[in-house]
Amino acid sequence: MIKRIEIILEICLLVLVAWLAWSLAKGTAAPAEVWYQGEITLADAQAGTPPARYDSRAASRSPSVKDQGTLGTCWALAASSAMEAYFLPEEQLVFSADHLSLKNNFAKEQNDGGDYTMVMAYLSGWQGPVWEADDPYGDRFSPDGLAPVKHVQEMQMLKEKDYTAVKQAILQYGAVQSSIYMDLKNAFSSSLYYNQLEYTYYYDGPEKANHDILIIGWDDYFDASRFNRSTTKNGAFLCQNSWGEKFGDQGTFYVSYEDVNIGRNCIIYTDIQDTDNYDRLYQTDLCGWVGQLGYGDGDCFFANVYEAKEEETLEAVGFYNTGCDTGYSIYVVEEFEDTDSFLPRSPLQSGRIEQMGYYTIPLHQSISLHPGERFAVMVEISTPNTMYPVATEYAADEATKTVDISDGEGYISHNGVLWTRTETEHEANVCLKAYTKIR
Repeated sequence: MIKRIEIILEICLLVLVAWLAWSLAKGTAAPAEVWYQGEITLADAQAGTPPARYDSRAASRSPSVKDQGTLGTCWALAASSAMEAYFLPEEQLVFSADHLSLKNNFAKEQNDGGDYTMVMAYLSGWQGPVWEADDPYGDRFSPDGLAPVKHVQEMQMLKEKDYTAVKQAILQYGAVQSSIYMDLKNAFSSSLYYNQLEYTYYYDGPEKANHDILIIGWDDYFDASRFNRSTTKNGAFLCQNSWGEKFGDQGTFYVSYEDVNIGRNCIIYTDIQDTDNYDRLYQTDLCGWVGQLGYGDGDCFFANVYEAKEEETLEAVGFYNTGCDTGYSIYVVEEFEDTDSFLPRSPLQSGRIEQMGYYTIPLHQSISLHPGERFAVMVEISTPNTMYPVATEYAADEATKTVDISDGEGYISHNGVLWTRTETEHEANVCLKAYTKIR
């Protein structure tokens, strides 16, 4: 009897060794304690290597699953959900995708679709976000007069396929909005690229992205055999869709690292503040970053002129960074008269921005403004590998045909001496905002 037990134990040991060897050969064996569930600071996320696996649901940082129904609003639901993830788990907020898709400044119907550039224009322009309770989803109606309940001051766009940056962003901000090509029509359709049993998706064709989703986790050891399409590389992102909980695993699914589109168009909402941070926003670009101007080498000056409405202090400047690793210097011209006022000049402050996106730069020194005073905000930038670094708004297509450039006084210059008026010479507004506090 003892001998028989020893034989059984030996057989079990051989089976275990064989299984471990097979797992290592397949590349699926994972180290222990790779699931991350705790808090992490931005410095930790940027400095350390992300864990091999992460699921924001386990850390109570995933927003509720939304259902877009028959509307083309995946982009708006992904954006509002990503902002909700920013506040989790401390605050459980719900923002209105209805307002985002109906009350932006673009000439589009709610079912026409959209993208993250529309989101950035809507949020940086303080057109939203608003509460879901004040503008519920799906009724095709959005009331007038709703004020933003938060001020989104920074949105970063990641380099293509920078998976480490995607993971770090999820750890720090809860979720990353990304795009994929999705040939499924709804939660109940089928596809060659979607495995309904494993809840996995892998597209390896030529089509461009057409659907926005949230990335809320990852698994570097996710077995390649679980995808319908042939790949030998393990690894997948855990994604949240906007087709309700009947899709996938209660609304989530895994997208292969090898998917041609995942990670290419990623945006993170990295600084969302209460609405008492600034009192007034001076701007002329409600459609945001539509085009770009410059002189072919990435170096440019650009400026906007505004008229102060009352006794205020200029507190911050906001602009789009159209490339990576941009150096900038900020100038303010008080009592602006004409382009001769741009000289002489001395920068208030300088800095560097690593990622593309929209940024608000708080000024180290507040500038006093008086009612009726014309003042100019000027930025000098140097953006490597970008020929036209200045973001502009203009009527480029049907979606932006309502752009109004009559409200702007913008300028660009290559050397800071000779200036061109953008409204008259380029039919465009400069995307450069000024934030003030009322005294």
